Amino acid sequence: MGRLGSRHAENILNIPGCELTAVCATTAEKVKQYQEKWAVPFGYTDTLRMFKEGGLDAVVIASSSSEHCQQVLDALESGLHVFCEKPLGLTLEECIQVREKAEEFPEQCLMLGFMRRFDPSYQFMKKQILGGRIGTPILIRCYSLDPEYLIDGLLRFAETSGGLFVDMGVHDIDLARWLLESEVEQVYALGGCYLYDELKVHGDMDNAAALMTFEKRAIGQFYSGRTASHGYHIETEVVGTKGTLRLSPVPAKNQVMLFNEQGAVEECVYDFLERFEVAFKQEMQAFIQGVQTGEKLYPDAGDGVKATQAALKAVESVNSGMVVR
Repeated sequence: MGRLGSRHAENILNIPGCELTAVCATTAEKVKQYQEKWAVPFGYTDTLRMFKEGGLDAVVIASSSSEHCQQVLDALESGLHVFCEKPLGLTLEECIQVREKAEEFPEQCLMLGFMRRFDPSYQFMKKQILGGRIGTPILIRCYSLDPEYLIDGLLRFAETSGGLFVDMGVHDIDLARWLLESEVEQVYALGGCYLYDELKVHGDMDNAAALMTFEKRAIGQFYSGRTASHGYHIETEVVGTKGTLRLSPVPAKNQVMLFNEQGAVEECVYDFLERFEVAFKQEMQAFIQGVQTGEKLYPDAGDGVKATQAALKAVESVNSGMVVR
C-alpha cells in the first residue's frame, strides 16, 4: 500500500462488480489506516497470510520490484487471479519462472501493469498504425523523464528498484513492442550518473539512452532520465513510410498557455499518477472484467519476460560498451 497501491485500491472501490476485501502493508499502523479509510474488513502485514486467509478471488501486487516474482508465484499457488505492477521481475530467470508457473494455472488470470497500453492517446495511436495511416512503421522514439523533485524517493528505493532501464525504460520497451507488434533483436545503450553519483553504488544511472532494432526492421530510440526540471515528460513518436504520429511533445497539464515576461508558458503534468489517471482506471477495469469472464488478458507474463529481457540487455550493453543481441 504505497502510492500506486493506494491508487489501484481507490480505482477498485469504484468499479462495479468487485469488492476490496483486504489490504496489506509493511506496518500494522498503515494497515489500520487504510482499513479505517475504506472500511476494509481484513488487513495484513504478511502477503502469504493474506493470500491464504483473506477469502480472496484476486490480488493486486504493487510492492517493491524485487518482491514481485515471489509474490506472484505465491498468489498463483494460492489459487488467485493476479494483477502485478511492472516490472515482472529483476532477472530474466525469475521472469521465466513466473511465466512457466502461469502456464500451469491457465484458469487464473495474470496481467501486468503496463498501463500505457490503456491510455486513450496511445490506443488512438495504435489504431492509426493498424489502419495504415502512416504506412509501415520504420522508427519509434520514446522519452520517459521523471521530474527531479522525485529524486529523494528514488534514492531511498534505489537498491530494490531494478535500475533505470528495468524499472522505468521497461514501459517504453513494452510500448514499442505493442505498437510495432515486433520483438527486439539488437540493443546498444549508453548512460551514466550525470547529476546523482549516489546511484552508482547500486549500479544505476540517472540518464541513459538505447538504440534497438526490431524483427520487422524498425528502429527504436529510447531515452530515460530522472533529472527533468519541468515536470513528468512522456513523449512518443512513430515514423512510418507514409506519415508520422507524435504524442505529447509538450507534457501539458491542460490546454491553457500563459503569456507573460517569461514568454509563452504551459504548466506541465506533475507526475505519472496524474498523466495516466485514466489509463490506471481502464487497466484495472480490464483486469476485473477478465477475472469475471475468463477472457485472456494482456499484457501477460510473456510480455513481462520480453520487456525485462530487452531492458537487461540494455544494461549489459552500457556495461560492456558493445551491441548485444
